[in-house]
Amino acid sequence: MKTNIGVFFGGRSTEHEISVISASQAMHAINRDKYDVTPIYITKQGKWYTGEALFEVANYRNIPALLGKCTEVYMKPIYDDYNLYKAKKSLFGSDVFTHLDVVIPVLHGSNGEDGIFEGVLESTGIPFAGCNTLSSANGMDKITMKMILQACDIPVVDYTWFTDKQWFAQREELIEKIESKLGYPVIVKPANLGSSVGIGRAIDREQLIEKIYDAERYSTRIIVEDMVEELQEINCSVLGDCDEYQASVCEEPIKSGEILSYEDKYMGGTKGAKGMQASQKRIPAELPDDETARIQFLASETFRVLSCHGVSRVDVIIDRKTRNIYVNEINTIPGSLSFYLWEATGISFDKLMDKLVQLALKRKRESGMKTVSYDQNIFSLGGGGVKGAKGGKLK
Repeated sequence: MKTNIGVFFGGRSTEHEISVISASQAMHAINRDKYDVTPIYITKQGKWYTGEALFEVANYRNIPALLGKCTEVYMKPIYDDYNLYKAKKSLFGSDVFTHLDVVIPVLHGSNGEDGIFEGVLESTGIPFAGCNTLSSANGMDKITMKMILQACDIPVVDYTWFTDKQWFAQREELIEKIESKLGYPVIVKPANLGSSVGIGRAIDREQLIEKIYDAERYSTRIIVEDMVEELQEINCSVLGDCDEYQASVCEEPIKSGEILSYEDKYMGGTKGAKGMQASQKRIPAELPDDETARIQFLASETFRVLSCHGVSRVDVIIDRKTRNIYVNEINTIPGSLSFYLWEATGISFDKLMDKLVQLALKRKRESGMKTVSYDQNIFSLGGGGVKGAKGGKLK
């Protein structure tokens, strides 16, 4: 029996379509002589479907027709149950559609890359590739991520943050804080989105207000960062776990404007959207050896201190004036799984997918060595009653 890999993608996210592209690339790269592949597509409404038709990106042009060829499925939130169940049970026979052995999530953005889906997987105990709930959440939220990096002496640009409710209640005070602490220009971002969604540049107060109102449409938490005016953006991928990892070659994405846009990232191919590998870029980035080494070190340290797992991409900024390097963000489920960076490093896409499966199984083995509960039942020790409860007497 071959190992059956469940690849989850789509989801309730502004990056839904990019997830479909990345997953299609990943599934076609998996070695079918070694593994079986079960695609699980999560619709924008949150329903799960599986079927052979999900392998081809062209089929997503007509979602109702696509889903008509598929089977709606779900997993039970029961530990050690790795089955995929049919949503509509048959009158006769089993309601199990298939058994999964390992999961590779390819869910970009909210409700997938932010730890929510990873929590579902952890509750069942199924081996899965990629960051766990904690590291996914910390990596996805730009505010929390920067706080952790700063505490670990990893350089980030100056920033401030606030909630959408604070913005509506204390707008003038927040504007004054931004202007006094950062000045202009600044970059305004939703705290927990990727793919450049909701991000804008502001050079004065009028633009600042406009961009914050745009960002708060997508997130309850907003971050405003000092903008490096003469910047050079460099990306580096990291593969492994937080104890054993390696960095890829670096790339320099080519942007059409002042900010690397959604279109720059995903619409660069002549035949339409093809994921991150379609964007314009230089691989390897044309950098001095010492700067390449510094970026690879910072990317690896970011991966390590956030306790990441699987494959991530770390985006950094170089100030062309000072040559200072800052970590901008980490993508714990990067577009196209950064396979093009690993191919340039000497690891083929099929080998990358194999490595992710092996990492998932390794983490499962290691987690099985930890104590998560006690066999002893304290309620059977005698002296019962509420006095035995933590906290003392019941009041």
